[in-house]
Amino acid sequence: MRLLVKGGRVIDPEAGLDDVLDILIENGKIICVGRGISPQAQTSGGSEVEVEVEVVDASGKIVTPGLIDMHVHLREPGREDEETIETGTAAAAAGGFTSIACMPNTSPPLDTGASVEAVRARAARAGVVNVFPVGAITKGLAGEELAETGELRDAGVVGLSDDGRSVMNAEVMRRAMEYARMFDLPIIPHCEDTNLTAGGVMNEGYMSTVLGLKGMSRVAEEVMVARDIILAELTGARLHITHVSTAGSVQLIRDAKRRGVRVTADATPHHFTLTDEAVRGYDTNTKMNPPLRTREDVEAIRRGLADGTIDAIASDHAPHTFEEKDVEYDNAPFGIVGLETSLPLALTELVGGGYLSLAELVKRMWSNPARILGLMARKAGIVAGADADLTIIDVEKEFIVDVNEFRSLSRNSPFGGRRLKGQAFATIVGGRVVFRR
Repeated sequence: MRLLVKGGRVIDPEAGLDDVLDILIENGKIICVGRGISPQAQTSGGSEVEVEVEVVDASGKIVTPGLIDMHVHLREPGREDEETIETGTAAAAAGGFTSIACMPNTSPPLDTGASVEAVRARAARAGVVNVFPVGAITKGLAGEELAETGELRDAGVVGLSDDGRSVMNAEVMRRAMEYARMFDLPIIPHCEDTNLTAGGVMNEGYMSTVLGLKGMSRVAEEVMVARDIILAELTGARLHITHVSTAGSVQLIRDAKRRGVRVTADATPHHFTLTDEAVRGYDTNTKMNPPLRTREDVEAIRRGLADGTIDAIASDHAPHTFEEKDVEYDNAPFGIVGLETSLPLALTELVGGGYLSLAELVKRMWSNPARILGLMARKAGIVAGADADLTIIDVEKEFIVDVNEFRSLSRNSPFGGRRLKGQAFATIVGGRVVFRR
């Protein structure tokens, strides 16, 4: 079986492609990129022979290397009522992602080689996209004793994080960075001084005062971003700041990059789209950590994405059941789903808003995440010999978000009813069409 993606506008900024082209795929690999490609096989004598071929008409669509979401919570093992590897990867495919990095805060956490291998094995059986686990920084995510970094690397992790929990002990974080550098793994910390946020449920400021909710100061994020940058500068480790939410954090990262610190960063669609004004109705789907900030912070994140200070866009997909979220704001868990709205929000808010070109968006949703996670050798883009992971995007498609149509097991999104423009039309993983709208 061959697969021919016909007549789409192919955008691969790493290969310098932006043209209407065909892509021929066989045995999970791209074998040819060009115009007017015949799907027929060539014999050693140069003659054509009949082969079975599936044609995907991409006319009027954008074809990009398979998008990568580098921050996803799949919940399996432990909370299969919220999400499973099967449903989470189906949601990823529907969102246009061919690869995702899953966070270690499962039950049990991904703090041993055996737990990582179990997730990889389950993903190979039940997943429809590539799943790359992120290992824990510390045992039990407790922030006290380092997990076995070498064992985790050998099991196939692409980074280290205690996401959802902050490593408060600076000595532990320093040693974690030293080990991570030895194994060339990025440290992906959740930057929050929990002494400054204890009991908080939203951004500290005017809106928290008006609504009578305990606030979480932006300083709690920024002091930890500053600390981890200093430690990365000391150790030479690769540091990736995830879900950046404040203007101060953006500036700290910008200054560190100018000094040559090995720091990268990502931001979520909800942090470059919504402000803490969204909390006015006490909708618990607006409760996340870090919390929604102010209009000035949203603009700073957009500018950071535009100038390259923020390297990537990641969903921080955090599913919760309806029952968990259907409580008082103070008692609801943090987090929202995002796999199926990330690309449309980025197209609407960033490309539509003039902050990024399509090629720049592809960098932030494919090549930069691939480079940070060490996946470029395997996910090399739209070139002959590369894995046939492709995302086909209908940039003109206008739709209203209906959470009841999500492939995810959970529905906790603040974007239900929002009109967006642009979404995934088809997703191809290893030469196989795993989603088609």
